[in-house]
Amino acid sequence: MQVAIFPPNSMILADMIQRKGHTPLVVQHQMKNKVTSAEIDAPPFNITEEGPIEGLKYAAIEVPSGVRGRMSLFGPLIEAAEAAIIMENAPYGFGCVGCHRSSELTVFSLRRKDIPILELEYPTSRDETIEMVYKINTFLDKLNGDEDDD
Repeated sequence: MQVAIFPPNSMILADMIQRKGHTPLVVQHQMKNKVTSAEIDAPPFNITEEGPIEGLKYAAIEVPSGVRGRMSLFGPLIEAAEAAIIMENAPYGFGCVGCHRSSELTVFSLRRKDIPILELEYPTSRDETIEMVYKINTFLDKLNGDEDDD
């Protein structure tokens, strides 16, 4: 199953999803397509003028081009998502800081989809971290059809 994550570049969440046999939908895969394109000479130029235009599918013309550019990356991930894990109140180092408006739009769009979603608060203690990992693993096991509550 394809599982979207938020923040969309959290390698921690991506690794957990992959270990459970699912496909993590992460922004790094979207960026790889742009950075390794034959038309692009260097990563600083990986966002072209087409990005904000593609982003119009997800955000209105009045929205700043940076939001539309990010949504041109995040939008296809949202569309492909069959499930999602959303981490709330994560510190900057946990995932993408980018743009708060892009983040709000991404989470809003995921919540609007009719897919299983696990929403968690970022843990602040060892016990909360253990509980978070347990909840994620349980959620992913249910996506696999494993209903055991060991």
